[in-house]
Amino acid sequence: MALRLLKRKHSSKKDTHNKSRGILVFDNTSEVIRAENVLKSDGWDVRVMGPPPEIRNGCDMVIEFPLIEQLKILRTLHESGVTPREIVPVNSPLLKPVNLLHKKDFGKYLMIRAANMKLTVDKETLTIVNISGGGCPDVPYLAQEMVGKSLSEASEPREIGHTLCGYALQLAYEGTIRKCSL
Repeated sequence: MALRLLKRKHSSKKDTHNKSRGILVFDNTSEVIRAENVLKSDGWDVRVMGPPPEIRNGCDMVIEFPLIEQLKILRTLHESGVTPREIVPVNSPLLKPVNLLHKKDFGKYLMIRAANMKLTVDKETLTIVNISGGGCPDVPYLAQEMVGKSLSEASEPREIGHTLCGYALQLAYEGTIRKCSL
């Protein structure tokens, strides 16, 4: 019985994706990344997205979350010392956040773009053939460390990158793994 209750509590956080959603707006990307880590480690179903134009404020990312869980999520963030600047219910198609991931199939190659970072793999060998985009100082290092290695051999960008570009490349890396069913 106790195991069933624990599962129910945990799954309630994950089963809210199709319900009404809200957007957490932060002042900078560091806060978005920190809030995402806090919420995901606590089991919440959240996604980092691009902000709709109507609420863009300089930070190129927002967190989409299940609106019905707003009070619990805000409590979790408050306890971790992260406070959103604004909370916006997504009640209009114009306020929908923008997906940061985009796929481009070039036949032999697959490119996944997250924000301005692009990761391209050979679809047959799953070897990373190119990393491009961004403008952060660690992009050349990330490319040097990852290009020429298979997706399973390469270090995850979050392990070796320290900037917004590294974060975006991590999203592209995870999206590539999902698309290639690894």
